[in-house]
Amino acid sequence: MSFLRRRSAATPTGPDFDVLAMDPGDWPGNLGAGLLPAPDGSCQGVFLRYDLFGGRGPAMIIGNLPEGSPARELAEGQIPFEVAQLLAALENDEPVEVLDTEDMPVMQGDNLLIVRRLKLSESRVSCVQFDRSDGVLVTIASWDRPITDDLYALLKPLPAEMFQQG
Repeated sequence: MSFLRRRSAATPTGPDFDVLAMDPGDWPGNLGAGLLPAPDGSCQGVFLRYDLFGGRGPAMIIGNLPEGSPARELAEGQIPFEVAQLLAALENDEPVEVLDTEDMPVMQGDNLLIVRRLKLSESRVSCVQFDRSDGVLVTIASWDRPITDDLYALLKPLPAEMFQQG
């Protein structure tokens, strides 16, 4: 009966939260999405990889990590998961660390966000983070382009169903 396979618990079926990101239909380049699995098969995060460089690596990664996600547990100076993913995709294996953080108020529609700007030892990487009202941490990591306030106006909730797997 080897043709009967049990579904792998290491592959989540999708998140139980909406994902805040840029709509894939509004993005001119290649787009990929990944789900972070937990051992019990639940989804511990979603990250979207936006590639403007025609297959030569991503320009931006946006991650959504719910409360309790192990990817949120960082040591002092450790870079966020999304920055590590960005650097790995760009095959940049230089050591990078967080040097400083700064909190800034930013308006997103009618909502006031307190955005943490991370200053990294790799100056070509821009990174910001903010907490949503539902406890999901959003991290945006960008390569070789600053993250400006107008980016927040492009973020919108993408329904969890968009990330459901078979």
